[in-house]
Amino acid sequence: VQLQAYGGGLVQAGGSLRLSCAASGRTFSNNGMGWFRQAPGKEREFVAGINWNGGRTYYADSVKGRFTISRDNAKNTVTLQMNSLKPEDTADYYCAARSGTGWSHLPYDYDFWGQGTQVTVSS
Repeated sequence: VQLQAYGGGLVQAGGSLRLSCAASGRTFSNNGMGWFRQAPGKEREFVAGINWNGGRTYYADSVKGRFTISRDNAKNTVTLQMNSLKPEDTADYYCAARSGTGWSHLPYDYDFWGQGTQVTVSS
């Protein structure tokens, strides 16, 4: 079981990036998924979550209105569209999957984690 996150990079403030998370080894079409991020010297924090069918989403206040999480269960992928990026969005971004169908903002509620993809926003 593997989650592969990709799409990170260097972008100027105000720019956009699209992160994707591809699952292999099993399907996650019945599982809640989430994106988290961790900046150097800081704890991992919740960014966005989505339930099993995409019908419910939730965002951290810091990204609400700028980021959009979505999923394509046919392709076993989850996407995080990030617009109006700010320097404070700089972090390693991780996708994660739960055993349950709903989303959660708590890292310990997630059972599967991908490696991080680095996002750097320059001012």
